[in-house]
Amino acid sequence: MDRKSLDSKILELKNEMIKGVQGAIRIKSVEKNDKSGFPFGQGVHNSLLYCLKLSEELGFRVKNVDNMVGYAEYGEGSELIVVLGHLDVVPEGDGWTYPPYGGEIHDGKIYGRGAIDNKGPIIGALYALKAIKDLGISLKRRVRIIFGLNEETGSAGVKHYVNVGEDLPVAGFTPDAEYPIINGEKGIVNCKYVRKMKPQGDKYIKSINGGIAPNVVPDYVKAEISISENIKNEAVKLAEKRERIKVESTDFGIIVEAFGISAHGSTPEKGINAISVLFEYLSLLNFDGTSGELVDFINKYIGRDTRGKLMDIYMHDDISGDFILNMGVISGDENEVGIIFNMRYPVTKKYEDFMDKFKGIMESNNMEEKSMRHSNSLYIPADTDFIKKLRMVYEEKTGDIGEPICIGGGTYAKSMKNVVAFGPVFKGEPEVEHKPDEYIKINSLIKNAQIMAAAIYELAN
Repeated sequence: MDRKSLDSKILELKNEMIKGVQGAIRIKSVEKNDKSGFPFGQGVHNSLLYCLKLSEELGFRVKNVDNMVGYAEYGEGSELIVVLGHLDVVPEGDGWTYPPYGGEIHDGKIYGRGAIDNKGPIIGALYALKAIKDLGISLKRRVRIIFGLNEETGSAGVKHYVNVGEDLPVAGFTPDAEYPIINGEKGIVNCKYVRKMKPQGDKYIKSINGGIAPNVVPDYVKAEISISENIKNEAVKLAEKRERIKVESTDFGIIVEAFGISAHGSTPEKGINAISVLFEYLSLLNFDGTSGELVDFINKYIGRDTRGKLMDIYMHDDISGDFILNMGVISGDENEVGIIFNMRYPVTKKYEDFMDKFKGIMESNNMEEKSMRHSNSLYIPADTDFIKKLRMVYEEKTGDIGEPICIGGGTYAKSMKNVVAFGPVFKGEPEVEHKPDEYIKINSLIKNAQIMAAAIYELAN
């Protein structure tokens, strides 16, 4: 195949592609329970209808799979290649310079929620396939551009696609992360445990709250401690010797504030966990009863450990690195305290390798499981044929080394077998997804489409 002719065809489609992206951005597709009758709400459904209509106009076969997911298809053959993207977006939030659903162009960038995550890239993939079709380039395998509808909130749409027996790919990629190729993703566990509490003795935890999400290192925690008047001054003085602790005297006792440094849950060692800071201080107060047991448990088995070593559940492999433990959220009162944990395990290890020991420690310390969500690890060896093809395309198109990488986070690739994350963010580009003034550079949109067109061709032949 003549790569230059394919690149040139995509350049011819540039203005059409830009309009397609703008149209997609202008549909507010935040998942919502709006009683519309559609699984993810009217806005997300409208976004699907837009992309299916556009796909038909471009000459592709289309299918709406029970309003849960949809796709455009081209080519013939028993085997399938997929490009997996999503049309749902996170809420716009505040702080925008340009309208979040305007799709406006400023300084060579298309602005709007979903521009990079993930409407821009998946519309780009659609036009990459159109370039192949328009040039009459032969493919040995069918190609589907899959429009997912709830990647931001659980990937139920793609799970439905798999469960109803839609064809599965022999290879594919999702342009919903970064380049070069992410061929390994750690397994992820999010779980909540609660501890029954009682107000006992001359001091006890009255309330505690901190953290915003399991996968974020909390940078602030506040606790109200009921404490008798005769030991209140001692508690205040102990805080004066501690960094990142502030104590205020109140009528019922003290308010303790702990200050950490936020970081992503996949790299908690880059932050300082405010919950850990708080419980180090609370250990100085020598609580009795359930408050003392909770303080002892956290300091003994978690503390500032981000690798699970204190629980003896640490694991490591040379491909993806260490086991990761983050204590992300804590909340409760004098009757019950809940803690949400985020754990990530190496790609060559298994959930069963550590979970029994973890649950045993929690149970022996009167911590009751309330929820447990598990996402398996993903790993496709770098010498797999389709990974080598993606690397070849990336290196040819960028002149950069395309060594596959493993990450601690999770991408859309986990929702379907034989799929890896591949783009759309190039090295050195800022992370703008989920932020005000999200955008995609028009030059990057075009470059991505050219890379995806070459990748589709290689995988489908």
